Amino acid sequence: MISRRTALALPALLATRPAFAQWQPDHALTMIVAYAAGGGTDVAARTIARFMERELGQPVVVVNRAGAGGEIGFTELARARPDGYTIGFVNTPAIVTLPIERRPRFTLNDFTLIANIVDDPGGLWVRADSDITDFPGLLAAARQRPGQLGYGTTGVGSDDHLAVLALERATGTQFLHVPFGGSAQVKQNLISRAIPIASMNMAEGMTEMAQGLLRPLAQMGATRWSEAPGVPTLKELGFDVIEGSMRGMAAPAGIPPEALARISAALRATVDNPDFQQIARRQSLPLRFLPPAEYLRELVALRTGYEALWARHPWRE
Repeated sequence: MISRRTALALPALLATRPAFAQWQPDHALTMIVAYAAGGGTDVAARTIARFMERELGQPVVVVNRAGAGGEIGFTELARARPDGYTIGFVNTPAIVTLPIERRPRFTLNDFTLIANIVDDPGGLWVRADSDITDFPGLLAAARQRPGQLGYGTTGVGSDDHLAVLALERATGTQFLHVPFGGSAQVKQNLISRAIPIASMNMAEGMTEMAQGLLRPLAQMGATRWSEAPGVPTLKELGFDVIEGSMRGMAAPAGIPPEALARISAALRATVDNPDFQQIARRQSLPLRFLPPAEYLRELVALRTGYEALWARHPWRE
C-alpha cells in the first residue's frame, strides 16, 4: 500500500522529469492478468500493454494467471519482487472482497496501486423483445413474482451479484440468482430465454444492444456513461445503488517511488493518447484514470462498504 510519505511525494515525482531518470526500465516488464485470455480484462490489458511499450521503451508481456475468482493472479502479483518489472491488473470487487469472504494469501496492503484505468458501471439488461420495457416494469414484475424472477450474473460475490443484492435492499424486492462462469454465458442464456434478466457491466452488452438483441433498463454508475446516454442511472430513478467494476494497475508493495512515478506517468500518457481512446471506444471501455493516491482512497472506501455489507448480509450461496 502507498505510504503517506509516498502519496505526498508522488505529485512532485510525476511533475519532475529528473525523477524519471532515476528509474528507466532496461528489460521487459511482466503484466499479470488474474483472468483468462480473451476476457474483458485480458483484452484491455493487451491493448494497454502495447501503448505502455511505446512510453517505457521496453516490451510489456501479458501473463494470464486465472483461477479462484482472481485469487491466483492477485497472489502471484503480491508475492513478486517489488522492483518495478512486475505489474498487474487488479479488479473490483474481487481485490477487496476476497479477503472479506475468506483468507486468501493477499490483502490490499500487499499492493502498491499505480492507477485506475477503467470503471465499467453495472447494468440491468433484458432481451430487446422482453415484456419488461423499463425499470419500473422490472420492479413490478419482481413484486408480482417474489423470489422467482431469475437474473444471471458472472458469479457469487461478483459486482453483478452484489449490485442486485443492494437493489433488493433498496427496493424491498427479491429476485432469483442464477450464477454463470462468465459474461458470455450470461448473455447466451439471456438471449436464448433461459433467464429473463441479466446483471452485467454496461460495456459487456453494448455489442448485443447495437445488434438489436438486448436492451439496458438502467445503469449503475454515479452518472450516465457517455456511450449510453439514453440509459438512466439507478440514482436518477431514486435508488442510491452505485456498482461496477474498476480495473486498474498495481505492483507489489515496496516498489521504489521512482518506478511508481514512471509507470504511473506511462499509464497517464496511454489513457490520454487519442489512438488509445479510439480503440477504447471500439472495445466499449469506460475510461476513468485515477492516480495512485486517489485510487487507493477509492478502494479503501469500497472495502469499508463491502465489510459493512458482509456483516449484515454475507453473500455466500
